[in-house]
Amino acid sequence: MEQRALGRSGLVVSRLGLGTMTWGRDTDADEAAMQLTAFVDAGGTLIDTADVYAQGESERVLGGLLADVVPRADVLVATKASGRTGPGPMGRGSSRGHLLAALDASLERLGLEHVDLWQLHAWDDATPLEETLAACDTAVSSGRARYVGVSNYTGWQTAQAATWQRAWPGRAPVVSTQVEYSLLQRGVEREVAPAAEALGLGILPWSPLGRGLLTGKYRHSTPSDSRGASPPWQGFIDQLRSPAADRVVEAVITAAEGLGTTPLGVALAWLRDRPGVVAPIVGARTAHQLQAVLDAVGVRLPSAITTALDDVSAPHFSYPEHRPEH
Repeated sequence: MEQRALGRSGLVVSRLGLGTMTWGRDTDADEAAMQLTAFVDAGGTLIDTADVYAQGESERVLGGLLADVVPRADVLVATKASGRTGPGPMGRGSSRGHLLAALDASLERLGLEHVDLWQLHAWDDATPLEETLAACDTAVSSGRARYVGVSNYTGWQTAQAATWQRAWPGRAPVVSTQVEYSLLQRGVEREVAPAAEALGLGILPWSPLGRGLLTGKYRHSTPSDSRGASPPWQGFIDQLRSPAADRVVEAVITAAEGLGTTPLGVALAWLRDRPGVVAPIVGARTAHQLQAVLDAVGVRLPSAITTALDDVSAPHFSYPEHRPEH
C-alpha cells in the first residue's frame, strides 16, 4: 500500500486508514483481530478510533490487539476527544480539563504511552479556542501525543485553529482534518478543502463509501443483515438517500461494470485521488467486508470516468465560495 505524508508534516501514513467505530459493539475481538492482521499485511499503518466509540470499548479492543496480535511499532494509532464520556458539564467538550483527562483515559484503555495522532472530534462553542489548542500543545509537549488534528470542523473553524497554531513558534501544528467526504457528500469542497490546502492539512475522509450506499448494496432494497436494516443506523444512512444520490450510485455502478471492478473500488479510487486527500478511513463490520476494500486498493480510474463522476456528483457552488468571472 502506498504511503504519504499527512499534510505538511513528517507523519507518513498509509493511503487507507482502518476505522474501528464498530469494534467492541458490532465487531468482536476475534473479528477485529482478523481485520487488523489483514490490514497490516496489506501495508496499512493508520488505525483510527475515538474515546466515544462503543463507550470506549473500541480503544480497549485495539489496545488488546496491539499487545497480542500486531506489534505496536507496525501501526500508527489515531484517536479523538471532546465527545461525552462522563456526566455533567465537564463530561464533554473541548475544555483543557476534559480533553487532557480524556486523553489519559484513552491511553489507559489502549495500554499505550502515546498516540500518534490526537484529534479534536468536534468544535466546542462553549470553550475558547486558545484553551482547547493549549491542551493540544500540552498533549504533544508531554509526550502523550505526537501530532494533533481536528475533525468535523467547518472551513472557518479549520482555518482559525490551524492559523492560531502557526502564529507562534513552539505550538503543536494542526496537521489534519477528518471530515465526511465521498461522491455523495462533497460539501467539504466549498470551504474545508481549500482551507486545508492553504494551511497544509491532510484530509482524512470518513465514510468514504457514502455510508455504504456507494457499494450498490442498497440499490433495490435494504439487506436484512446490513446496517441500514438496524434501527440505530437506518436514519444515519437514510440521510444521504435522494434521487440525486441514486443517480450518482447508478453512475458508479456503470463505471464499475465498464472497468470490470466493483462499485466500492470505483468510489474509493475517485476519493483517494481527490486533491488534499491523504487516507480515506474505511470501517468494516467484518473481515470479509474489509478484504473487499483491500482488494480494491489497486483500482485506477481513467480520466474520462473521473470527469463523468465529478459532473454527476458536483456540489452546488455559489457566492462567496465561487464567484463568476467578469
